[in-house]
Amino acid sequence: MTTFKDRVAVITGAGSGIGQALAVALASEGARMALSDVDTRGLAETVRRVEALGADVEAAQVDVSDRETVHRYAGAVVGRFGNVHQLYNNAGLAYHGAFERSALEDIERIMNVDFWGVLNCSKAFLPHLIASGAGHLVNISSIFGMMSVPGQTAYSSAKFAVRGFTESLRQDMLAAGHPVKVTCVHPGSVRTAIARNAGMAAGEDRAATVDLFDRKMARLSPENAARTILRGVRRDKARVLVGADAKFLDAFVRVVGPSYQRVTAAVTARALSK
Repeated sequence: MTTFKDRVAVITGAGSGIGQALAVALASEGARMALSDVDTRGLAETVRRVEALGADVEAAQVDVSDRETVHRYAGAVVGRFGNVHQLYNNAGLAYHGAFERSALEDIERIMNVDFWGVLNCSKAFLPHLIASGAGHLVNISSIFGMMSVPGQTAYSSAKFAVRGFTESLRQDMLAAGHPVKVTCVHPGSVRTAIARNAGMAAGEDRAATVDLFDRKMARLSPENAARTILRGVRRDKARVLVGADAKFLDAFVRVVGPSYQRVTAAVTARALSK
């Protein structure tokens, strides 16, 4: 059973949403934390909330896609806390739009943050997780890392890559006998600002997309998502599905196989025609 009290936890994307909720939940468990985000205002609010719970916390503005910055940050965190026990690779961006209308530069940005950001942080912190003797690395993928839908070629590419990397890394740690547990998290629709902050391909209706996500899809609170994730971490689960929609869609894909693609394409086409 993974514990949190007095453990040093690094959380990326801690300025809002699931990252902020994880920070608050870990603070309530007595963890010490290094929090980062590119959004300094949101990060400051997270720091205020965890300090109110008595947490020992350090915050920094970090772009996880910048490899050199990430490695310097890892050194600074170890210098501040002495070691690192847990890493939560949560930072990410969303993007919506058909591939044919998507600029390659936009897709590259998604891959740089959502996939390479995970690799950058994992590479920088893994030696310290191993050295701690009780490490745990948690990567946030998505339900779109287990299935995809129209308009999600960029995001799904990154999240499927995170899933593959995480599952292979878990096996690396087991085969080598390293004291590091690895968990891949697949959230469904969580009430965060991810849709409002998402990139959009040319011709996409941002207002309609955001309204669909915020009003009809995002049912689960970040706080409930964080509790589910930490419960999975405690139990050393290889895979954590967050939300009823994630569990349903995972089961759906397992049952129907690749045929799910015809179903999601038809549903999307019908929704766009209205």
